Amino acid sequence: MPHIFTRRVLILVENLPSPFDRRVWQEATTLHDNGYVVSIICPTGKGYEKEYEVVDGIHIYRYHLPFEAEGAKGYLIEYSVALFHTFRLAWKVQFSQGFDVIHACNPPDLLFLIGGFFKLFMRKKFLFDHHDINPELYEAKFGRRDFFYRLMVLFERWTFMTADISIATNESYKKIAIERGGMNPAKVFVVRSGPKLDRLRILSPKPELKRGRQYLVGYVGVMGAQEGIDLLLQSARYLIKDLGRSDVQFGLVGGGTSLDEMKQLATNIGIADFVTFTGRASDQELLEMLNTAEVCVNPDVANEMNDKSTMNKIMEYMALGKPIVQFDLTEGRVSAQEASLYARKNDPIDMALKIVQLLDDSGLRERMGEFGRNRVKNELEWQYEAPKLLAAYNAVFSDRNRQ
Repeated sequence: MPHIFTRRVLILVENLPSPFDRRVWQEATTLHDNGYVVSIICPTGKGYEKEYEVVDGIHIYRYHLPFEAEGAKGYLIEYSVALFHTFRLAWKVQFSQGFDVIHACNPPDLLFLIGGFFKLFMRKKFLFDHHDINPELYEAKFGRRDFFYRLMVLFERWTFMTADISIATNESYKKIAIERGGMNPAKVFVVRSGPKLDRLRILSPKPELKRGRQYLVGYVGVMGAQEGIDLLLQSARYLIKDLGRSDVQFGLVGGGTSLDEMKQLATNIGIADFVTFTGRASDQELLEMLNTAEVCVNPDVANEMNDKSTMNKIMEYMALGKPIVQFDLTEGRVSAQEASLYARKNDPIDMALKIVQLLDDSGLRERMGEFGRNRVKNELEWQYEAPKLLAAYNAVFSDRNRQ
């Protein structure tokens, strides 16, 4: 793609380090491959401790967060520290690589403060990449619509007001951008989080991960309050204790604030020997677990947040040709279609029964897995989303050139 001038982008992300955050990294590498100079500001994380490095031509600036927040006060401290360091490092990028566009990935919905500053005083453009609907996320975490919920709605509105262009991960998020955020529909681009098949490789199973049992049920994702790991463990308990299925091991890949609590819950309900918790794992460990699993699960709690959100894990399961069991959520159905069975919302017993249905029917597993794999290859892989990202950027720079 020919450019009259070099296009320079600064990506802001607060909740995960790069290149660990897959969506952000796919966006960054796509932009770099199309001639953009790309810089990222993000926190440090396990295995990503360097304050500055260049990876695949992308400049990564990292800062240290004191702890992983829990509770309103914890988030206030975390976000304040993150904003301070992000603003500080943005100036460092400005005087080194430079940037024409700030690409802000939420949460939190406070990065508009930095984007707005550089837009007002430095004539930069601001692109908002809408990863989470924060008002619904707050409600999911704390179970209430109080002053802070209304504050989240206000921050979200101000973010959209500041944005020149916004990117939505699905049609539900696009609708929020237009109706609640007041965005012009022509300035909202849907860019789904499609997987890359060169990363999600189909490997030979590792039988030792089954711990001597016949079947493995796999999960990958965050161990947090709204991810429903407690519901999954209740499903496992029903399957093991009530249905007498001692032939099933559960492999749970991922870290998060609830990991220790979930390990204790597995012990308390007597199924600890049937559940493997890996904690945060490498790509290789993730691939080994999922490739070994006969069935993969998504126990995300049925709430407004999860109903409207597209979960990366669903696409990853499908890319590996795995049949899925999940609760019946709007965007979950949009993504998986016939690759999944859908349990009644927040019903761990029904989820257990759906898991057993798949474990006992290898033909159904094969058909569902093949459907999911083909859907990713033909419709959902990142190669189909990359042009939409580039279209959003062309809109940003077209608007910039008219000024």
